[in-house]
Amino acid sequence: MSNSSSSISQFLLLPFADTRELQLLHFCLFLGIYLAALLGNGLIIITIACDHRLHTPMYFFLLNLSLTDLGCISTTVPKSMANSLWDTRAISYRGCVAQLFFFFFLLSTEFCLLTVMAYDRYVAVCHPLHYGTLLGSRACVHMAAAAWASGFLHAVLHTASTFSLPLCHVNAVDQFFCEIPQILKLSCSDAYLREISVIVLSICLCFGCFVFIVVSYVQIFRAVLMIPSQQGRHKAFSTCLPHLAVVSLFLSTGVFAHLKPPSISSLFLDLVVAFLYSVVPPTVNPLIYSMRNQELKDAMWKLRTGYF
Repeated sequence: MSNSSSSISQFLLLPFADTRELQLLHFCLFLGIYLAALLGNGLIIITIACDHRLHTPMYFFLLNLSLTDLGCISTTVPKSMANSLWDTRAISYRGCVAQLFFFFFLLSTEFCLLTVMAYDRYVAVCHPLHYGTLLGSRACVHMAAAAWASGFLHAVLHTASTFSLPLCHVNAVDQFFCEIPQILKLSCSDAYLREISVIVLSICLCFGCFVFIVVSYVQIFRAVLMIPSQQGRHKAFSTCLPHLAVVSLFLSTGVFAHLKPPSISSLFLDLVVAFLYSVVPPTVNPLIYSMRNQELKDAMWKLRTGYF
């Protein structure tokens, strides 16, 4: 193989199993997880779209979040399932580029949406009288569009930067999907430095979003604790805790996946951590949002019974 990425026609992904029985078991497990994610997120999208009582800023952003979750899991899991079913590791060069781009695009958009949703909860709890003014329909559409556009530009920047690097090593990717850190491992040592500026920019943007979310929730908890009635505090917490749980799951798995010490890194651990941040959140997010949200559960029940 030559020292340029242009000579690579395909990459080899890391398999979950090397025996036929375990490959089929992996296929069945991933199929179940994928169908659960499709069902949960699809049900939320359809319920919010069909029930006019859920046409509020909070549920509008939740609908967008479910769309990104569907996209994220659909970018990685079906290809891994197909490879296990057909006993192959291969993904084409263009397929790898597309997979990395769409996964990073949807992941970045999700983080932006979670930041916007923190602002939504902050306004709802801390400035309820101005909620309709600050979060009107036009403002919500603009914020959602900004989140999607930011994710798109972020993904274009990273994908172009990553695949412009010359690859000097073998084409085996130590992950079950095309992930930026694993592709960078295949690049020449000197060329790797060209990606650092892009990574630093991403860290600054993510840190800014993280600080915004933390500050928003500090203000939210201060406002909630000042509510005199226990019922009022419970209602405020019930609308905020699901979002906080989703943010915590998203950040904890993502940060550990990309910032864990090299001393504890291994193929198995990298595989498990990638599974945790790429597959688990899109699957459990619908459960988190529906468990404590009686309004959403009632709407889902009415959708099931065909009554609106």
